[in-house]
Amino acid sequence: MWMRSKPKSSPGGGRVPKAGDTVVSPEGTTRAWQPAVADKGGWFTQQALSGGYAYVPVQSATRRVMLLDAMGHNLVYANGEPHMGDPYQSASTGSNPSEGYVRIPVLLQAGTNHLLFQVGRGRFKAKLTVPEADVFLNGRDLTLPDMRVSEPLDAWGAAIAVNATTETVRGLMLQASWPGGATTRVTIPALLPLSSRKLGFRLSGSAQAAAGTRLVSLKLLRGQGRQGHLLHAISFDVRVRRADETFKRTFRSGIDGSIQYYAVNPARLLPGDTLAPALFLTLHGASVEAIGQADAYAAKTWGHLVAPTNRRPYGFDWEDWGQLDALEVLELAQKTLRTDPQRTYLTGHSMGGHGAWINGATFPDRFAAIAPSAGWISFWSYLGTKRAENSPLLEAILERAANQSDTLAMSRNLATSGIYILHGDKDDNVPVSEARAMNAHLAGFHRDFSIHEEPGANHWWDDGRTPGAECVDWPPLFDLFSRRQIPRDDSVRQVDFVTVNPGVSAWSHWAGIEAQIHSLAPSSVSIGFDPMRRRFAGKTDNVARLCLRLDHVPPGGQLSVQLDGQEIYSLPRQPRPPKLWLARNGGKWSVLESPSLSLKGPHRYGPFKHAFRHRMMFVYGTAGTAEENAWAFAKARYDAEQFWYRGNGSIDVLPDTAFDASRERERGVILYGNADTNRAWNALLLNSPVQVRRGSVSIGTRIEKGDDLACLFLRPRPGSDTACIGVVSGSGLAGLRLTDRIPYFVAGTGFPDCLVVGAESLMQGRAGVRAAGFFGFDWSVARGDFAWRDGAAVAKG
Repeated sequence: MWMRSKPKSSPGGGRVPKAGDTVVSPEGTTRAWQPAVADKGGWFTQQALSGGYAYVPVQSATRRVMLLDAMGHNLVYANGEPHMGDPYQSASTGSNPSEGYVRIPVLLQAGTNHLLFQVGRGRFKAKLTVPEADVFLNGRDLTLPDMRVSEPLDAWGAAIAVNATTETVRGLMLQASWPGGATTRVTIPALLPLSSRKLGFRLSGSAQAAAGTRLVSLKLLRGQGRQGHLLHAISFDVRVRRADETFKRTFRSGIDGSIQYYAVNPARLLPGDTLAPALFLTLHGASVEAIGQADAYAAKTWGHLVAPTNRRPYGFDWEDWGQLDALEVLELAQKTLRTDPQRTYLTGHSMGGHGAWINGATFPDRFAAIAPSAGWISFWSYLGTKRAENSPLLEAILERAANQSDTLAMSRNLATSGIYILHGDKDDNVPVSEARAMNAHLAGFHRDFSIHEEPGANHWWDDGRTPGAECVDWPPLFDLFSRRQIPRDDSVRQVDFVTVNPGVSAWSHWAGIEAQIHSLAPSSVSIGFDPMRRRFAGKTDNVARLCLRLDHVPPGGQLSVQLDGQEIYSLPRQPRPPKLWLARNGGKWSVLESPSLSLKGPHRYGPFKHAFRHRMMFVYGTAGTAEENAWAFAKARYDAEQFWYRGNGSIDVLPDTAFDASRERERGVILYGNADTNRAWNALLLNSPVQVRRGSVSIGTRIEKGDDLACLFLRPRPGSDTACIGVVSGSGLAGLRLTDRIPYFVAGTGFPDCLVVGAESLMQGRAGVRAAGFFGFDWSVARGDFAWRDGAAVAKG
C-alpha cells in the first residue's frame, strides 16, 4: 500500500491505513491507499512507490527482536522509530552479492506491529529474520585492505557488529587472525540497544607466498583476559596482490574515526627515472567502487593512479564528506607514495566527472590540470533547473547555503588549470550538453582547455583494444597532463581566486580569504605581487579578512600593500612576519594581528553540515519526558545509521549522562534535544544566541513560539579552536519528530548556520521555513545575516 504522509494513528502516533483511505499529497492531489502484492522475488513494484509509502502490519505472538532485512526503501518507521533504508539496493561484500547489507534489529511487541516504508524508486522488498545471536557480526559490509606479496601488513579492516538485544552491551573485542599472520585484538566501544555499528580491527603479518587470497577469521569476544567468551565469528578472504597490481589501502578517517580505503594503480616507473612520480586522483561514478575505478586504467610509467571512495559507491557526489574523503586520500597518498606535489592531477567519470569540475574549481592550486569525463556541471544543470535570482532575504539565505555546490560560481578559479573535457556524443546518462555548456562557458575566459566528443559513444565506452577503458584512460587526456605543473608560490605573480566558503577553500597560492562580509556568498580577490617593488596590489569583493603569506617574498627592502585603492601597509626591512592579516571594517582596511581562533575562519566556519567533523559524537538527551527521551535516542541512532549507510561511517552515540564537556574538547558534538531535555545543553550552549526550549525558539531577541518547530544550528565548541556543536532540536515532540525528515546527510542539500522550520514544511516545503541565517564573523546574530518568514531581518551591509 502507499501514501504520501505518515499515518496518523499507529504506535508511532497515527491512524492505521486501510485500502481506500485517502490522503492529500504536498502537490495537492488526493491519493488512495491500495493493496500491494509482492512478486516471486519478494519485490513490491508499482508506480505508487515512486515517492510513496508502504504500510506493512506484522503479527507477533511474543515480544522479540528480529532483523529487518530490506532493500529499495529510503527509511522505515518500525513501531514509530525511524531506521535507515537501502535506497541504492546495495550489494553485499560477503559471499552472496545478491543480498543487501542493511540488516536492522527491530523490537516486535506481542500483537500487531507497524512497519511504514518510505520508498523513492518504485520498488522495495523486506523480510524479517531471526538474529544469528544476541550480539553478532554482519559480514555483508566489510572494508578490507589488500596484502602485497613480500610486504609486511599492519592495517585496519572494519566489519559490522550488531546488538540484537534491548540492553547496551559492553566489554567487547574483535580478534583477527590468519594463517601465517599475527593474532590481533582490538577493544571496541559499547553497542547500543537494537543497533549496528561498523568497527575497526587490525590485520598484521606478511604474505610471503604468491598472489591469491588469505582466509581471515574474525571473532567477536566478550570479557577480559587472553581468552574472552566467543559470541560470534565470521571468515572472509583478503586479497594478496603482486607489486604491479592494483591494491586497496585502508586508513582511519579524521572525520569520524571510521575505517576507509582508497585504491592505487601503482606506477611502473622506467629504469633510471629519478623524478618523484606524479599523482592522478581519479574519482569514480555512481555505483562504482574505488578499486573498480583504479582497475579501469592501464598502469602509467610516470605516476600513480589513486582512487578515493567518496565514502561509498554513491556517497556524496564528491561534495560534503565525499569531498573531505578525496582531500584526506590526496594528502595520505602524496605522503605514502612520495609523489611530486607540483604534478598532481584530477580526473573522474560521470559523478566523478562532476567531482572533477566542482573540486577543480574549489581547490585551484591543488591540481595542475583536470579532466572530467562524462561529467555533469552541477545539480542544477543535471536536473535541468535554474537557480533563483533576486530573491527576498530569507530565500536568498537558503539559496546561499547551496553555493558550495555551484561549479559556475567558482569557475574563474579554473583559469590557471589545464582542462581536458571528454564525453560521448550519444551519452544517454549524462547528456553531452553538459560538456558543450562548459566548453562555451570556458571559452569566455580560459585559454588552456581542450574538448573531445567521441562519435557514437554512450556513457561508458571502450573498444577493448587497450588495457584501460578509453572513456577514462584516454591518451590525449594524459598527454595534456604531462605538459602541466602547479607553479611554485615564488613564481606566481597574480592570484585571482573565488571562494563561497573559507571553511572549505580559503587559499590559492599565497592569498587567502579567511572571512566574508556575507557568509557563503561568492567572495573574490584579484591581487598581484611585484617582486622588484615588493608590493601587493589588488581588489576584493565580499571579503572581511584577507591573509597574505610572505614566505615567497625576497628578503630585504620595504613591503607595501594596496587594496581596493587604499594604501594600508608599509613594512620595514626586518623582521618580517610569515603572514600578514588585513581586516575590513566600515569599508576601510587595516592591519590585524594574528586573528583569534574564536572567530570564524578556515579552521571553523560553518554552515550546519560542518558540525559533522572532528570525530563527532552524538549525545542524546535523557532529561525530558519518556516520549522526548525515546525520540532523542531513536534519532541519534537513526543518524548514526544514516552516516554508516551513506558514508561508511562509525559514530560514538552516548547519553547526556555519560558526556563530559571537559574531555576530548577537540571532538565535534551533535546534541539531540533542547535546553529542557538534554543535560549537556548548558555546558555547551549556555551562552548561545540561539536557544530552544519547550514551546519556543529564540534567535537573538526574536522569539518564535509553538511546539511544532524544528531547529538546526551549529556553534563553536567551548574550549576548542576547531570543533563545533551541531544541534538537532525542536520546541516540542512534534518539532523534534519533524527533524527526522530533514535530509542533511543527502548530497546536494544546503543548510545555513541556523534553520527553523514549522510542521507546515511537510506539505509546503520551503514555505514552511520560519527563519534562517548565518552568524557573523564573531559567531553573533547581530553581525550576521538572518531573516524570518514575516520579513523581519538582521543583515549587515
